[in-house]
Amino acid sequence: MSTTEAASLRESQVPQLTEDWLSVAIALAVFALALAGLFGTDLLGWVVTTSIWTNPSTALGTFSKAYAGIGGAGAFVATYFALLAVLSVGAAALRQNVVRFAIAFTAVFWIGYGSWIAGSNAYIAAVTPADQQKFGIAWSLKLTNEAGYVVALIVGLVIANAFPRFADWIRDAIRPELYIKVAIVLLGAVFAVTAANRLNLAGSLLIRGAAAIVEAYLIYWAVVYFVARKWFGFSREWSVPLASGISVCGVAAAIATGGAIRARPVVPVLVSSLVVIFAVVEVLILPFVAQAFLSHEPLVAAAWMGLAIKTDGAAVAGGSITESLILAKSAAEGVRYQPGWIVGTTTTVKVFIDIFIGIWAFVLGYIWTNHVNKSETDKAKASEIWQRFPKFIIGFVLTFAIGLYLALGTTPEIAAKLPAAIGETNTFRVIFFVLTFFSIGVLSNFRRLWQEGFGKLAAVYVVSLFGFVIWVGLLISWLFFSGIKPPLAS
Repeated sequence: MSTTEAASLRESQVPQLTEDWLSVAIALAVFALALAGLFGTDLLGWVVTTSIWTNPSTALGTFSKAYAGIGGAGAFVATYFALLAVLSVGAAALRQNVVRFAIAFTAVFWIGYGSWIAGSNAYIAAVTPADQQKFGIAWSLKLTNEAGYVVALIVGLVIANAFPRFADWIRDAIRPELYIKVAIVLLGAVFAVTAANRLNLAGSLLIRGAAAIVEAYLIYWAVVYFVARKWFGFSREWSVPLASGISVCGVAAAIATGGAIRARPVVPVLVSSLVVIFAVVEVLILPFVAQAFLSHEPLVAAAWMGLAIKTDGAAVAGGSITESLILAKSAAEGVRYQPGWIVGTTTTVKVFIDIFIGIWAFVLGYIWTNHVNKSETDKAKASEIWQRFPKFIIGFVLTFAIGLYLALGTTPEIAAKLPAAIGETNTFRVIFFVLTFFSIGVLSNFRRLWQEGFGKLAAVYVVSLFGFVIWVGLLISWLFFSGIKPPLAS
């Protein structure tokens, strides 16, 4: 055996780090560095923040005043280099070309965060008349600065559809699943501190969120499978990933169940592309519908985002936009809710759905290998439950538990310092959200996907989504969350 062959064999035998575990590692590292502030050492106060602005020179700043000397531009550059270093190490761990990733990430970060800055312009983000007066403007769209998420998504869509070559050039850093998983793990700590003040309400949300499992797996899946098989004539090989992608949890469910039934690789790939496209459409529409009709039932709107939008990134992003829109509308009417509860509810519903992806893939694999395509050697194994279990959920639970303990089980001195530390965590969560939105947009080349021939697949999605998924999700959300309101801001 040659030296090259031996090296290749050794490399193939080394377990490869998965994107799930990488997201947990990155998020826990950020969380740990932020917690250093509890003991008097501020390690992340240099991270860039964006304020609502009319003068661009005032848009950027540092999270902590202790680092104010580096200025907003310095904070932006420092944040860019820090993320570039960490994510480049992650790219190497995932066996990507590090140089290509670094070049692509530079464009992704600068364009993505630039979109966030644009969305923070006062004409877009100022909410109340007092805010408009403060900035000397007569009107605004009242979307809060989280309109930057929508701007990042739209910029990504423009690049994907008008500049496809550039989209291909930066594709090495277009990792929406990685970015959103990091953000969700960080969100666990943010939601814990929010929930610590209202444990009864938080516990109720967890129980009600668990009910989403029954709705997603027992109602949605069966109906979508029936529609795909009986109305559109798809084979079982296509119908199973279609039903999972549309009804359960988008890309992850389509890939997991496609693998469980040993479908050809092209099947989950095309289904995943379809899910991403429709998730973009839902993010651009459903939060505004929720603001118009559900502003007085904010947690119904939150759960609806988790049940109706079928990818982790888009669902949590939709919950975030919904929160900003409803908080803005409620504030204009004189009602100020505490932030965090709406997006926290959306995330909770989504996490409960994600938890059972591994179990569902095992169930389908068992049925497939024992009753559909019978095989004595290719049986579904119980170990697949763990293999397909989304590991980032472990990180979410861990940061939530640690955050809750620090808020309730430590000294008053530590509890008093906790909001600042969690604030730094949340700032990084926002940045990863922005990267997620931009990445989702860049992946959505409508012309290319149409040329790949999934018009019939799209028809199944349209019928399923607008025929019953949205409305059943709204009904279930109303039954479990109506009348429950977030706490009022003090």
